[in-house]
Amino acid sequence: MAVGRNRRTLTNTLFHLWGVLVFLFLFTPILVIVVYSFNTGRILSSWQGFGFSAYVDAVNNDVIVNSVVTSLQAAVGSAVLATVLGTVGGVALARAKKGSWWAAGLTGLLALTLITPEIVDGISFLPWFVTLGVDFGFGPANNGLVRLIISHAMFSLAVVTFIIRARMGTVDKALEEAGADLGANAWHRFRDITLPIAAPGIFAGALMAFTLSLDNTILSSFVQQPGYTPWPVYIFASVRVALRPEVAAMSTIMLVLTLFALAMVGLVLKKTGESASGIVKTMAGS
Repeated sequence: MAVGRNRRTLTNTLFHLWGVLVFLFLFTPILVIVVYSFNTGRILSSWQGFGFSAYVDAVNNDVIVNSVVTSLQAAVGSAVLATVLGTVGGVALARAKKGSWWAAGLTGLLALTLITPEIVDGISFLPWFVTLGVDFGFGPANNGLVRLIISHAMFSLAVVTFIIRARMGTVDKALEEAGADLGANAWHRFRDITLPIAAPGIFAGALMAFTLSLDNTILSSFVQQPGYTPWPVYIFASVRVALRPEVAAMSTIMLVLTLFALAMVGLVLKKTGESASGIVKTMAGS
């Protein structure tokens, strides 16, 4: 028995050590970028000293600021669009009867968008926007920001839908049926019962759509237009020449903003009564 306990202790220790090494491997590059954002040199890889000059240069660089603003506008717009459509789709799938052909078809279609390579999405979206904007004269299709919002929303729609479906799948339908028995119409049942219950999943889905839009590079590079270059595409282009400290500085700022948004969503989920495990499950769509 003592030998068995020793083996289990050794095994647990090795697994814990392996977990620590994996997290170090994943997060050390991010830590390096954060540290080197305080580099006063002109090249990121050449450390010259500690200072905040990179942050000052980043804020005063109009090209960098415009690309960040474009990314934030596209992220917010795509998050709103994906959340609205994903809420409707997620609730509908959760309420669908077993064996429903349309639910199976919609689930398969959404799953297909998850496994489709982004480069295929980009190649598909580009001629579609050109056809709508040029051949059919649909003005919004010629706007670079509208292109980013629509393409990013379609990319993240499946994630939002599945998160909300998972959230609603555990809810007892008797709650809505009780509301109907008390005289509430379909709209009031949705507003007063379904929507508050789905709120944690909606917040989690909106956050996922926001973050997926922020770091989307391949799809953005296909649909972007001059004057609407998002932040990831700008970084990808600048790396070809030399990675400067101001790029790391702005990346650090956006990392802090993302972590702040994540903390706010976690706080909202906690106020709704979710446990720590429930928050993780909601964020993961399980």
